[in-house]
Amino acid sequence: MDISPSEELQSYLDELDEFIDDEIKPLEEEHEQYFDKRREHARTDWESGGEPDEEWVELLQEMRERADEAGFFRFALPEEVGGDDGSNFAMAVIREHLAHKGLGLHNVLQNEASVVGNTVFPQILLRFGTEEQQEMIEDVITGETGVAFGLTEPDHGSDATWMDTTAEKDGDEWIINGAKRWNSGMHAAEYDLVFARTSGEDGDADGITAFLVPTDTDGFDVDYFWWTFNMPTDHAEVSIDDARVPDSAILGEEGQGLHIAQFFVHENRIRQAAASLGAAQFCIDEAVDYANERETWGKPLSTRQAIQFPLAELHTEAEMLRNTIRKTARLLDDEGEMVTESDSSISQLVAMCNYKANDLVCRAADRAMQVHGGVGYSRHKPFEHIYRHHRRYRITEGSEEIQKRRVAGHLFDFI
Repeated sequence: MDISPSEELQSYLDELDEFIDDEIKPLEEEHEQYFDKRREHARTDWESGGEPDEEWVELLQEMRERADEAGFFRFALPEEVGGDDGSNFAMAVIREHLAHKGLGLHNVLQNEASVVGNTVFPQILLRFGTEEQQEMIEDVITGETGVAFGLTEPDHGSDATWMDTTAEKDGDEWIINGAKRWNSGMHAAEYDLVFARTSGEDGDADGITAFLVPTDTDGFDVDYFWWTFNMPTDHAEVSIDDARVPDSAILGEEGQGLHIAQFFVHENRIRQAAASLGAAQFCIDEAVDYANERETWGKPLSTRQAIQFPLAELHTEAEMLRNTIRKTARLLDDEGEMVTESDSSISQLVAMCNYKANDLVCRAADRAMQVHGGVGYSRHKPFEHIYRHHRRYRITEGSEEIQKRRVAGHLFDFI
């Protein structure tokens, strides 16, 4: 299996780099406060619940518009909505490439904002939406319409089949009651994709339905935003009290909402693993460069085996992980249809890639801090930001324990 980028994909990466240098870097330099030591403080509106600062959001939107106009942003989307039908393999290569370039406006993972969009919601609407729901796809792509994701609850995270949020039918309407936690994207959402049990019992995968709930619906309230390890935050605590929505709010089939949730996290996990790998390689490379330049007791720091060996181990892990991520992305493309968590051995490879990449980037950022000494611990270097951002992925969208359980399920033939 060939896992090296084709000439066409490499040419695309070269064009992408040229666009970033010509269009995005100058824009970034005009707003340096968002990318230097002040980055977290400048990006956060501390007086409005810790949400992203309005001017920061506008800058991200400017980046998106320039990337879209240049033909890069929609790469992963189908041609019918202006995309290039980008493959899982190509997206893995691109996401790694962008993260490997380090922090910058070209790839703000904290906000899932990139010159090549990780456009999961438009793909969900294309796959599962009604004709009426699909009319909003263009606005979701351009950012005119925001959609939040409401799966996790105060008492339930990875055990989503035990969710307490319910929806009961009342004529041609549904009455939703419950609460959602870490409701991502709520700061700029006109709709929240709310998952609620409509039938079945706790633990049943069937019987959970996905609803596109307008955020101005009576009974739908954003209580507050959780302040996180890495700020700003877009993760809201939401309470839902007798919120009424019509039948047309259902996305996909009634009782089959978890298929949508699985599609969301599966699409994200392999791409996010590639991004973590790229950020890890950036940290490794920066530490190597510094070790070659820094002299201690008259010799380069890089002559010390205590510096060499940890970085050699991380670099080896990165190379091995790169091969597995690209192999898995190729297999996902060959599969052709949506891979669920229970019906394909590919899911264990996705799990391997995800939890290993998220672990690797945290260790690589930590090692880069150590090699750089005191300055590495400061916010004048990017490593603390990389660590604080990527540390979340060892918990979210399937914690590393859940990913290991997936691997073990295949290993011991429980699945």
